[in-house]
Amino acid sequence: MKTAIVASLVASAAAFAPAQTGKSTTQINAWINDQVGITPPVGFFDPLGLSNGKDEATMKYYREAELKHGRVAMAACLGWYLNAGGVHPAFNSALSNDPLKAMVELPPVGWVQFVLGCGAIEWLAQQIKERPGYNPGDLLGAAYWVDNSDEGWVQYQNKELNNGRLAMLAITGMIYQDVFTGEYGDMMYRQLVR
Repeated sequence: MKTAIVASLVASAAAFAPAQTGKSTTQINAWINDQVGITPPVGFFDPLGLSNGKDEATMKYYREAELKHGRVAMAACLGWYLNAGGVHPAFNSALSNDPLKAMVELPPVGWVQFVLGCGAIEWLAQQIKERPGYNPGDLLGAAYWVDNSDEGWVQYQNKELNNGRLAMLAITGMIYQDVFTGEYGDMMYRQLVR
């Protein structure tokens, strides 16, 4: 398990490498100019070149995945600290305060509830995507009331994307610290300040 986590962290280090400059397709340039989430200081961030040669449908799929992973990571960060603080909404708080140990201690009925709940959300999201005029990540239909010409709406979307990006890095760091140091709560970085 530790090897897998180290490998994923090494692979994620490529995220901090400078982006390659060079020719890109007009199709991607048009997508870049019209999209939310391209914010300073980084701008359009694609150090691995995953967007090269992709059509608009694929880029929308990538944006959908980024939003979904960011939302899950934000919830995971909140859940991590609630759990580490001793708040367990189920099972009479009988599970460990260490979130990774609590995950192992979770009874099978808890896993069934988790899988069914996630499956229901995914099914509902797939149904919502069939709507005409669907925008990536817009599960509540906000695009019917406001569009990207509203500066406040664009700022909100940029904040959600950037917070989700940060949360994806944060939960990766929290899991890493728990696995390698055994610290999981508000003192998880104690090892670094000794």
